[in-house]
Amino acid sequence: QVQIVESGGGLVQPGGSLRLSCAASGSIFRHFAMGWYRQAPGKQRELRELVAFITSGGTTNYQDSVKGRFTISRDNAKNTVYLQMNSLKPEDTADYYCNVGDYASGTYFPKAGYWGQGTRVTVSS
Repeated sequence: QVQIVESGGGLVQPGGSLRLSCAASGSIFRHFAMGWYRQAPGKQRELRELVAFITSGGTTNYQDSVKGRFTISRDNAKNTVYLQMNSLKPEDTADYYCNVGDYASGTYFPKAGYWGQGTRVTVSS
């Protein structure tokens, strides 16, 4: 059973930065794509949105609203994926979740059951 643990969330002022970390147990980590999702306050889980993903080969993709501000990276030796978030805006406020997934034809497919508990990011003055 793969365990996924997110960390690094917190309260930050607009324009500030945070780095989220996602540690995944097990040797499968390096063979799969990894994605960061977010769920805005009051929104249902079904409306969780994909923020960024990184393939096993290091190819990255970002939601338009975070391009140029967020950077996803991975360290396979540490079984960890990161999300560096700069120039944060109030609309970035959400619970952020890490996921193990598959990548095919330019699309990320989240694996059911491969989610962490999330880490909360609040952007407010």
